[in-house]
Amino acid sequence: MGPLQGIKVVEFAGLGPVPFSGMVLSDLGAEVVQINREANAPEINLFAPEKNIPNRGRHIVRLDLKASTDMATALRLIERADMLIEGFRPGVMERLGLGPELCLARNPRLVYGRMTGWGQTGPLAQTAGHDINYLALSGALHAIGRADGGPTPPLNLIADYGGGAMLLLVGLLAALLEAGKSGQGQVVDAAMSDGSALLMAAIYSLKAMGYWSDRRESNFLDGGAHFYDTYQCADGKWLAVGPIEPHFYRILLEGCSVTDPDPRQQWHPKSWPTMKERLRAALRTKNRDEWCALFEGSDACVTPVLGLEEAPTHPHNQARQTFVEHAGLVQPAPAPRFSRTPAEIRSAPGSPVSPSNDWLTEWGFSDTEIAQFVSTGTL
Repeated sequence: MGPLQGIKVVEFAGLGPVPFSGMVLSDLGAEVVQINREANAPEINLFAPEKNIPNRGRHIVRLDLKASTDMATALRLIERADMLIEGFRPGVMERLGLGPELCLARNPRLVYGRMTGWGQTGPLAQTAGHDINYLALSGALHAIGRADGGPTPPLNLIADYGGGAMLLLVGLLAALLEAGKSGQGQVVDAAMSDGSALLMAAIYSLKAMGYWSDRRESNFLDGGAHFYDTYQCADGKWLAVGPIEPHFYRILLEGCSVTDPDPRQQWHPKSWPTMKERLRAALRTKNRDEWCALFEGSDACVTPVLGLEEAPTHPHNQARQTFVEHAGLVQPAPAPRFSRTPAEIRSAPGSPVSPSNDWLTEWGFSDTEIAQFVSTGTL
């Protein structure tokens, strides 16, 4: 019974940030109906449906939007929705006959969320791209990686999910709040390139103040500083070390039995290479878990670098239930936490939220129409 209970969302099936956004909205209590293609197109169904975690908590209807009857069904769903989310290239929804002008004419309170890589306008709007490309143009990719190894792709977490899905969600919820006051919906144009740039705001401010160099691995947050980096231990496993504050830094050095000739030089880049070698040599003398035991409960800002198999079993993650097992699948739990209206996983990936099709009644469909959907394989 999350905080978005009662909110209806129509999601057009896609990849990356759109299904992730639909998952979050569902976890928070919204009723999400995903419109999928009639045929199981390979670009949409890359994963086993029952293991595709971002597709949890959905109603799924299969519609051929080139067929007039299926288009009519899609429009009826949109008329009852509070939000619509789509991730096609600019102009695709218009060509399908489901552009924002038409949809808002039928449902003036609709919040119409558009998720693209480059945005609805601009020279690159119609160009293909992926997370790595959007990061490249924002300046973020250039800043990530080792000095001698070139930029390092940070999975697809920044553009797809941080700058894309998360900012789409912010836009959707802000527009929904405003629509509750004005009675009018609007279009939310969320671009992964815009979002990636926005996430770099603090780094651009550091650069403006003269505290950030455009050279990789020469700054305090990019692996240049000895007190903010990863170190390999005796067993080949890794530690993440990040005591930025001087009083935390002293705890780290004491625990490692490392002496800094002048701790006041912690923030002076000239001292970083020598101190990094001292820490590197010290941390190689014990196994990762030995170091974790030594620093447990301290403010040294030392943590193990956990693999995907290890992370769900870490005591803190277990205490917080950061990962849960649902329908036999270990997966991240809904976040954030709410004191009165907790979020929840409403159904397993590929499974309907409820075993019946009663939800369609609330969306305005008759029993006869629902029976027709069942017989034609729409549901």
